[in-house]
Amino acid sequence: MSADDGADVPLGGLTLGERVGDGGQGEVYDVGGPGRLLYKSYREPHKADGNELAALVALRQGLAASDRARLDRETAWPLCRVVDAGRVTGFLMHRAPDAMTWRTSRGDTRLTELSYLLRAPKAAWQEVAQPSPAERYALVVAVVELFRWLHELGLVVGDVSQANVLWTVRPGPAPYLLDCDGVRLVGRPPVLQQADTPDWHDPLAPPGTVTVDSDRYKVALVVGRVLSQDAYTAPGKPLTLLPGVLDDRRENAVRALWGQAAGPTGSRPHLAQWRTALAGRETIKLIAAAPAPRPAVDRSKFDGPRQRGRISLRD
Repeated sequence: MSADDGADVPLGGLTLGERVGDGGQGEVYDVGGPGRLLYKSYREPHKADGNELAALVALRQGLAASDRARLDRETAWPLCRVVDAGRVTGFLMHRAPDAMTWRTSRGDTRLTELSYLLRAPKAAWQEVAQPSPAERYALVVAVVELFRWLHELGLVVGDVSQANVLWTVRPGPAPYLLDCDGVRLVGRPPVLQQADTPDWHDPLAPPGTVTVDSDRYKVALVVGRVLSQDAYTAPGKPLTLLPGVLDDRRENAVRALWGQAAGPTGSRPHLAQWRTALAGRETIKLIAAAPAPRPAVDRSKFDGPRQRGRISLRD
């Protein structure tokens, strides 16, 4: 079975294996066959907006081949919808790269979540390859670049947490974003009611409200928490950086943006500013807040899902 063309697939046609994940909005199952696919099954499928899920699938289909490859390499993006008796029940996605997993002493496989960068290493997870200061810096840069690119596509990420950003340093520093059905196109509703992780929410945004600006605040959380190895620091609090991760020039620039990130809605640093600061330039050009650009893709593909066989879809 191939899900690469974005067409809907019937639930009855899937060979489901073991359950590999369980979250607030659904469960994740291994899917038999080629492609190393996973199926996310919605716990309450009647609450899912099938049209918005189709729009995320269509966005991937509308990207140039190189951009689509990047999306697949760095995110668990919805490849196609799964349907049953005319209802959308979930979607298929790629499994996270093996390099972003580790084995416990009992032999269980776990994902290498961002949380392992935010705390001092513990004996229980000594198999997690800890980054060098240079690799920690490179991981922060890579996360900023990923979110910046998603904003350029006209997307709002929404829920960002220590559990839905994965990472590796083998063979090189790289991030991987989970829960991508929570991402939405700017100006459009989410697939499901927007989730917000405690200690990772924008304190100035109303609950459930997600904007490009709140994404910028959450990226500031990632930058500060990874660079300080502190799971609870936030803009407005002192930033105690790990030694050796940043040189003096980068440290000064990062501290300036950290302070700006504590400001009112609409004033948070753009991700291009974070990239400039982390590049170590002496001058940081402040950019007036503005909505992210819309994606340069064929919007006609968002108007409705395609179907395989005789499946009737009514969302």
